[in-house]
Amino acid sequence: MEQLGPTADRALNSHENSSQTNANHDPDESSPLLPSFLRGHVHHEGESGRSGFHPRHFFSVSWTSSNIVSQYVNILWPFAPIAIILRYVAPESHSWIFALSYLGMIPSANLLGFAGQEFARKMPKVAGILIETTFGSIVEIILFMVLIAQHKNQNPDDAGEGEGNGDEGNLIPIIQAAILGSILTNLLLCLGLCFWVGGIRRTTQKFHAIISETGSGILLVAAFGLLIPSAFYSALKGETVAETSEGLRILHEKFTQEALEKDILKISQITSIVLIIAFFCYLLYKARSRHSTFDEVIEMDEHRDADRQADAARMRYTGVETFVALVISLMFATWLLIVLVEQIDDVVESGVPDQFLGLILLPLVEKSAEHLTAIDEAWDGVINVALYHCLGPSVQTALFNGPLVVLVGWALGKPMDLNFEIFMIALLVLSIMVVGNFLRDGESNWLEGALLVIVYVIIAIASWYYPNPDVATSNGLAGLAGQNVTIDAEVLRGLLAKLNVQ
Repeated sequence: MEQLGPTADRALNSHENSSQTNANHDPDESSPLLPSFLRGHVHHEGESGRSGFHPRHFFSVSWTSSNIVSQYVNILWPFAPIAIILRYVAPESHSWIFALSYLGMIPSANLLGFAGQEFARKMPKVAGILIETTFGSIVEIILFMVLIAQHKNQNPDDAGEGEGNGDEGNLIPIIQAAILGSILTNLLLCLGLCFWVGGIRRTTQKFHAIISETGSGILLVAAFGLLIPSAFYSALKGETVAETSEGLRILHEKFTQEALEKDILKISQITSIVLIIAFFCYLLYKARSRHSTFDEVIEMDEHRDADRQADAARMRYTGVETFVALVISLMFATWLLIVLVEQIDDVVESGVPDQFLGLILLPLVEKSAEHLTAIDEAWDGVINVALYHCLGPSVQTALFNGPLVVLVGWALGKPMDLNFEIFMIALLVLSIMVVGNFLRDGESNWLEGALLVIVYVIIAIASWYYPNPDVATSNGLAGLAGQNVTIDAEVLRGLLAKLNVQ
């Protein structure tokens, strides 16, 4: 798109000033800052002024990245090929391979996030933000797909406790922890750091109610949908009975452990379909809001960007270079995630708890790019966009990424469900309540950010000491057998004989 001339610039500035004045006068004003003939076209700030692929320019733009923190993250790039090489040269070095793959994933996710930003800049504002958030979640989707593909169904006869016991190859507890861990990382750590960093530079930061209310409201509905299977199980687990060694059952003959397991799986699968439908409704609302409310909020936020001029002067990718960056980052991210997941069983055996791995470590690495972007935006005063980068990915994880892995598991014949541990359920509900309380007043400060980070640290400590599923399963089918009374076969026959006599 060609640059606007001086006359068009003055007209645009006049329109923007008039819109801001009207917005201040009327809080409910929802007319967009950009005129209609511009909102539907490519934003000029995303243009590089060049075409094709230029290697020197490509590596220069990739190195400078989106901000100074992302630039320092690029120093970790050597760990990516080293981890891949070590996987084939010394496959028995599981801890080293896991650590190097983990470090190599950070710059890979960072490049993917940056390339997503560059692509989003070439799109209309609201569509660009949605695309940028989606690219930030691609690493998470790949992680979930690799985990469910590597999962090995357990044989109850061999394992003794059935599905969810944490035996070798059983990755479903880690996937479930990673789903909720991703939401918690965004809501507590990322949002807390945004509030804290923004509060250091400014006493308070005010954000638009439409961002916080819509994000937190949708997230609450999504959490409700995710927790339905767990609530169903908790309400009925005491009513089930287990088969004895003689194949005899007591009372509720048809409502066995196996029946409850199948019901939970079906409920999870149907709920996942409904949640994905809700996600597309959410996207449709965001992209086609009648009064362009989100367009206005995002534009108003960018006018207050302290780094706007420097960001506008930065070099950009061309369309071809953007595509190359996306392909390279996706290739490395997928390869490293496969290598990372292959080491999970050995890492758990070395002493890292399942819950800590799924709830803390995996979400941190796959959300690193999104977090760096949001924190940089909060530092520059773009608090509404920063908030969306915290709440948006959480909503996508709850409404799309988590349900998607359930449906993929269904297609692969792997019993992935949404029956979460009671420990994780409590963490999710309490975290949403805490964040909702902080968002209610429409402003933030560094103290609120510090408190959110402290809550996240407490959760990390608790998850480190939480036993693996093969030791304690508070809301899983594996723990059901331990809750039923074991009766000797002879005593059972005598009891049934007396009942028949009576």
